[in-house]
Amino acid sequence: MADNGQSENVHGLSKEKLAARDVEIVDIASAARDYWSYVVGSNNTDFSIFKSEKTGRGPLLEGWQDMSSPVMTAYKLVTIDAPYWGFGYKLEQALLLGERALFLESHRNCFAWIDEWFGMTMQQLRELDQESDLLAEVQKHGMPTLMKSLDDFGQRITPESEDIYRGQRSQLSTQLST
Repeated sequence: MADNGQSENVHGLSKEKLAARDVEIVDIASAARDYWSYVVGSNNTDFSIFKSEKTGRGPLLEGWQDMSSPVMTAYKLVTIDAPYWGFGYKLEQALLLGERALFLESHRNCFAWIDEWFGMTMQQLRELDQESDLLAEVQKHGMPTLMKSLDDFGQRITPESEDIYRGQRSQLSTQLST
């Protein structure tokens, strides 16, 4: 949403839900850290001195939301219901704090890495996203097994070098996207 967080009901909530909701401003320039920040990870960029070379945006100083233009606001609606007697409320609060830390970190990274993605087309951003997903899978499960034909089924063919893997990247991306 192209505003600085002032929209009242972007999710179209009913009057009852609107009255029950809590609004929390997540300031990406905040240096505050809690337990969940360490669990989720922490971008150590100091936004009080950071300035994008491509866009000139930054630094983000006190009150930056009202002084900067453009400002992007990402409205998130999180609903958690843990109806467990005795610890449901504490579980809900812990999950909400975890979500908050995740939102904060992902949006901090988005701004800190602005010079890497600014000016890309939607197609380039989709390709970057696919490569990131593939890289995450490789880090999680190891290098993928490559099969060149059905005759290879049952035997593992792993690339001997990074160059072989790079040559297959576009082919793997195409297969994953279909």
